[in-house]
Amino acid sequence: MTRLIVAAGGGGDAVAAAMLDAALYGNSERAVILTCAWDRLLIDPVPGPRGPTDFTGLEPLTPTVWTVPVEARPIAPAGSTLPRLAEELPHTFALIDPGHGAEGVTRQLEELVTQLQPTSIDLLDVGGDVLARRDEPTLKSPLADSLTLAACGQVSVPIRLLVAGPGLDGELSHEDLQRMLGPLVHTFTAEDAEPVSPVLEWHPSEATGMLAATARGVRGTCEVRDAGLPIPLTDESPTVHKVDLDEALSRNELARAIMSTTTLDQVEALSREICGFSEIDYERNKALRLKDQRPAKLDAESALLQLAQFEAEARSRGVTHTTFRHLTEVLNLNGSQREDLRRLLINNPPEQYAATLWHIPAAT
Repeated sequence: MTRLIVAAGGGGDAVAAAMLDAALYGNSERAVILTCAWDRLLIDPVPGPRGPTDFTGLEPLTPTVWTVPVEARPIAPAGSTLPRLAEELPHTFALIDPGHGAEGVTRQLEELVTQLQPTSIDLLDVGGDVLARRDEPTLKSPLADSLTLAACGQVSVPIRLLVAGPGLDGELSHEDLQRMLGPLVHTFTAEDAEPVSPVLEWHPSEATGMLAATARGVRGTCEVRDAGLPIPLTDESPTVHKVDLDEALSRNELARAIMSTTTLDQVEALSREICGFSEIDYERNKALRLKDQRPAKLDAESALLQLAQFEAEARSRGVTHTTFRHLTEVLNLNGSQREDLRRLLINNPPEQYAATLWHIPAAT
């Protein structure tokens, strides 16, 4: 018997799930984390989520669920952070297969319930876009969250829906979310963030990086994404709230519409129809643009000059922090250069490194 945590959006939600498990249960038996393999283009140049056929070395857990051990590898040109997570965190990471739509993910959940007999099941979303209707102007990535919500809404066992870091994904504001959030479950602390700190040194998730930073006391405004979206870092940012799953499903039009889907193509088509877009289309278009775009060579002197210019402009916008993912985009670098950039900046000057974020000090 164990606990099961479903990472609603994949990516950083899986890291947050590990942080939540450690915070609530300490060193007891680690949870199984069920997650999409969906890393954005800085890590995975292939648009959309990865399925079991995109990996070698997976291990069967049930007839339709595979775990991602340390030895697993994505098949080139695909990329994935999951094998490295399996290496650095003491949890079992199981792979959501989106290829069979919501019905397939529901079947995976039912098999896991039978196989694991979990003592609890949590559906965890960082930011709260799982609570989106469909028409919010800032909504950018509803597909994975709606898919897992649709599946969780169809299993016969109780599932607790949790929203961590309300508003940190920049899709719904904390003010929009406030009236939907239920009881406070936990407020992350610096001690809670410590187990995942080494992971967040390299993992590109901006929302979970901000979640951990605010747990350590960072406050201000953080600029993220390629578009430079400002995210408030407040005392509410490191909180975790319970949300009524049925109410979330009633609110989320896309989740309700895709409940009977049996392919990812069907899910995408309904996302275009209901939300007006598919985020996989956005990745496809961006990948095409990047294909013919040569990234700038990482030259230390040039990078520091560009950084100074960016900081001055960001400061004028009231920005106090940014992410290394955003800086990688700003400096026209690719994902493989992100770590080199991080090392360069931490040494020039190190006092601006603020627990996975880059601090932009006030003008002197």
